[in-house]
Amino acid sequence: MRIDPLVFTALRSFFIGIIFLFLSLYFTRKHKTFNKVSWKWLVPIGVLGGGFAFWMYFSGLTMTFAGRAGFIHKTLPIWIGILAFIFLKEKLGKKMLIAMGVMLLGLVLMQLNNLGSEVRIGDLLILGATILWAIENILAKKVMMNKESNWVVTFSRMFFGSLVLFAVLLIVGKLDLIAKLSTEQALFIIISGILLFFYVLTWYWGLKYINLSKAATILLLAPVITLVLGMVWLNEKVFILQLIGSFLILLGGFFVAGSKSESRIKKQKILNEEELN
Repeated sequence: MRIDPLVFTALRSFFIGIIFLFLSLYFTRKHKTFNKVSWKWLVPIGVLGGGFAFWMYFSGLTMTFAGRAGFIHKTLPIWIGILAFIFLKEKLGKKMLIAMGVMLLGLVLMQLNNLGSEVRIGDLLILGATILWAIENILAKKVMMNKESNWVVTFSRMFFGSLVLFAVLLIVGKLDLIAKLSTEQALFIIISGILLFFYVLTWYWGLKYINLSKAATILLLAPVITLVLGMVWLNEKVFILQLIGSFLILLGGFFVAGSKSESRIKKQKILNEEELN
């Protein structure tokens, strides 16, 4: 069963965007804030992160190796950390930087067999997509810091992103593939859409409470989870470098989870000042 990746992503994003539209209307109805949202920031979140980034990623994936693509995508915390430091004024403490370095080293060890010295056009496209995702997350965190609802942010990311992907499908002449989907393919899109729904729900909701750089670093745990699932369900072989890399990622993740986000530090300072007064 093969589904065109753009069709797959566009349909999932569209239907999830519609769901979050209703959730946005429900959660903002009391304060009547939906008609006051900052569309000049929210639309780019969807266009860049939900649209063009996926187009570049899937285009690049056809021009390089999956392992290299996965490694380049996992450099997302680096770009987010740099941009968050510049535009969000997030402070990366020594403990956090060391933990990020340890996790990235673990990722390199896990993906060492998939890396090569030759740079392909596909690698550059995937790197560009990764940077666009970093920019998207910076914008999302910025508008939420300005009291924008995470429900509206999620709706914008998914819905406007799907419109870009549908436009791409129309331009490349693949829009008719939607009508040709089989029942099995449609069911697969629905199931994966449910999983994606909970991912974006928890991701943007979580961004309200912790630093973006910390949240992005936690995503580096994904290769370890994939490795374990592959061992359990697919009986895949595990090599020593993968085990060492997994250990380093888990070790770094432990310290990242224990580090305080800047917002939590500020909140604690306010509480301490109130107790002194």
